[in-house]
Amino acid sequence: MLAHPDLRARLLDDEMQVYDAKAIKRRFGIDASAVRSLIRAGHIQPLKRAGRLHYSFQDLIILRTAGALRAARIPVRKISSTLQKMRASLPAGMPLSGLSITVLGNQIAVREGQQLWESDSGQYVLALQVISEAGDIEMIERTKLTREPIVGPDHQFAEAFRLEASDAQAARRAYEACLTTDSRHTQARVNLGRLLHLSGELAEAERIYRGAVGVHALLAFNLAVLLEDANREVEAIAMYRDALALDPGLADAHFNLARLHERAGNTQGCFRHLLAYRRITNTQTS
Repeated sequence: MLAHPDLRARLLDDEMQVYDAKAIKRRFGIDASAVRSLIRAGHIQPLKRAGRLHYSFQDLIILRTAGALRAARIPVRKISSTLQKMRASLPAGMPLSGLSITVLGNQIAVREGQQLWESDSGQYVLALQVISEAGDIEMIERTKLTREPIVGPDHQFAEAFRLEASDAQAARRAYEACLTTDSRHTQARVNLGRLLHLSGELAEAERIYRGAVGVHALLAFNLAVLLEDANREVEAIAMYRDALALDPGLADAHFNLARLHERAGNTQGCFRHLLAYRRITNTQTS
């Protein structure tokens, strides 16, 4: 939690929204008993004021995720673990309107504009195809991607991306083959680094990220997340700054910098990046 909760509350209070049981059922397909279960489990944390429940944007994203996963017939245990990771990963105040929940085989991803990030890792995913109906819940099965002969790096990337849903090791080998064919293939480098990171191979993931030819904002962001996980926070701060130098509109980099500055006791830096994050997200939803 960021420092100075009173200021944070003022920043977020105007985003709380009131929904009754019928509205929740109509919008998210979740009945009142399921909402109560989500509250008891701590997945959503609405505030009760004057007898009415006020939901934050985080709560609404979690509700939409739960509804999407139930509709996709995801097992209850998987839903619960996914919601726990989603709650921990989502920045406070992230606008609901710019997000959609995507089921990628057996993985859950959040689409923000033209980008995907995974609930399991908080890292960005680069895909060949982008579905641009903002705000909709989209179910995508990677296994349905057309299988094409691997004759070049783009075909190799497509094969690797398809394999992620069923065989992570084979996907890694395909991404490696893609990079052997074309070391400048940033999409393959970002996704291979992410898979290595998820499997706990941080040193190898870092090697892949740092082997990039040229610069890329999302690659720098994912490397910064890795450095955080390796408890190398000073380096992570520098890498988030590099990501912002490449893409000043990368809101999550500001949010993560705010967290790191708060942890380091740098109150001024914390609030500078928190307010920058809020300005960007407000502009994206206006």
